[in-house]
Amino acid sequence: MTSLADLAELVRAPAALSVPGDLVAGAAAAGVLGPRTAGLAGASVLLYWAGMAANDWADRGLDAEERPERPIPSGRITPAAAAGVAAGLTAAGLGLAAAVGGRRAAAVAVPLAATIWGYDLAAKNTAAGPAVMAACRGLDVLLGASPGRPVRALPAALTVAAHTWTVTALSRREVSGADAALPRRTLAGTALVALAATTLPRRATPTPAPRPLAATVAAALPVGLAGWYVARYGGAQARVAAEPTAGRVRAAVGAGITGLPSLQGALTARAGAGLVGALVALAAPLGGRLARKLSPT
Repeated sequence: MTSLADLAELVRAPAALSVPGDLVAGAAAAGVLGPRTAGLAGASVLLYWAGMAANDWADRGLDAEERPERPIPSGRITPAAAAGVAAGLTAAGLGLAAAVGGRRAAAVAVPLAATIWGYDLAAKNTAAGPAVMAACRGLDVLLGASPGRPVRALPAALTVAAHTWTVTALSRREVSGADAALPRRTLAGTALVALAATTLPRRATPTPAPRPLAATVAAALPVGLAGWYVARYGGAQARVAAEPTAGRVRAAVGAGITGLPSLQGALTARAGAGLVGALVALAAPLGGRLARKLSPT
């Protein structure tokens, strides 16, 4: 019998804490943050878990050599069951997105699901892998913006996509380790991502204008959250650059996944939803704690 713990490991359940912030950042940038955002975030989590299950199904042969403790090679979950979980979660995610956001959400969710499966089945081990995974996260942000004008969320989507490119590039060296040049490049990318999160155009100032103290807090919050993001993820990459072992690479990838909410929070706060952005960022330490019990990579 497959246990819930085995399924949670298959889909890397704790890593899903990095997903809702995509939708919140997109909705905030498009000015449509509201009840539908939660439903679309739920749909995105289902699609994310589907991608994780499909990833293990596609990598079952490689994992038998490199990660025999994973659910499929260890025999705890059959390949057919993993494929069924991936297909079922995909259908559920697409159905929920359409139910919550209608045709506009479905128009983004369908290409998002296709890109997720395309990464797992075809692009993952090619030179295009990091770019395809980055596209998944960018589309995720745009899904949050789909009830409004997604074009307004393009800068936020590109920022999250750039972060995802760095994480994916590192993840390709989780087993073999990396040369010092790779973490230096991704660290430079992380610095640019943080800069973008604090300099994206703000939404129009609401009327009445905020009081001076509130305005100061609103301006400082994105900078503080972006700084937290750099300290958490950038610090892990700096340690890889100093000693590029497989273990440190895995730790940096984990930091990139669990630390993403702090970046999403900065983007949300920059769009004018400071309190919501701070709440999104709180998922970062929670994800870090859960990752100690169940690996997100």
